[in-house]
Amino acid sequence: MEDIPPGDLDKAAGGDENSSATVRLHLYRGPQDDANPDLDQAPAAQTAGASLKHSTTLTDRQRGNEVSALPATLDSTSLKHSTTLTNRQRGNEVSALPATLDTLSIHQLAAQGELSQLTEYLRKGDNLVNKPDERGFTPLIWASAFGEIETVRHLLDWGADPHVLAKERESALSLASTGGYTDIVIMLLERDVDINIYDWNGGTPLLYAVRGNHVKCVEALLARGADLTTEADSGYTPMDLAVALGHKKVQQVIENHILKLFQPKTLE
Repeated sequence: MEDIPPGDLDKAAGGDENSSATVRLHLYRGPQDDANPDLDQAPAAQTAGASLKHSTTLTDRQRGNEVSALPATLDSTSLKHSTTLTNRQRGNEVSALPATLDTLSIHQLAAQGELSQLTEYLRKGDNLVNKPDERGFTPLIWASAFGEIETVRHLLDWGADPHVLAKERESALSLASTGGYTDIVIMLLERDVDINIYDWNGGTPLLYAVRGNHVKCVEALLARGADLTTEADSGYTPMDLAVALGHKKVQQVIENHILKLFQPKTLE
């Protein structure tokens, strides 16, 4: 079966941090872009599933993301929207024909958090857990991009390599930071990934978290040693970017972190 990423990755879909498959942080300076200095195209895989419900504390099934496709006999408008109830409890007994699941690639299953089907796929061969797609994205990178924390945990337990970089140096950590998925960021950092990993144009996890105004994620990265002096190719540091985008809370987090660095350490 041909492995295709979940969706048309070359189409930007808008939203918080959505865009094409490659994590792009085009931080160029220009008078016409003073209000939005950082984007020619924004990060990642999340546009691939515009119809997917984003990660929360609920499971994928509870969010109603059984699969992205619906059978012809079930009109999408009849689906009951996500609540604290499970998909089955809401009356959404069927959201895809069984044959539809068989057509999804391992990367799509990871992005959508289809754990049971993903596990079945992984059992087909030891080499599948780190199998890259045409852009070099592994299942772990896709799951991290979509904030599928249980899928990320499952893949790591299965032996997924969190250090893998895609063709343009995109990483699971950068994509998780792009989406503000702090728990995934921490989980990956516990596997000793490079916290300052940079992609094709100098974007780092911290720069992506700042760009997305993800305060908790910025705090987590700084607390674990992210470099505040690293610049994107355009010359923006994390603080420059926070100021340019008017992200006041992120600015405060960075300022507090800098002040803490200069405080004398208490003697034990």
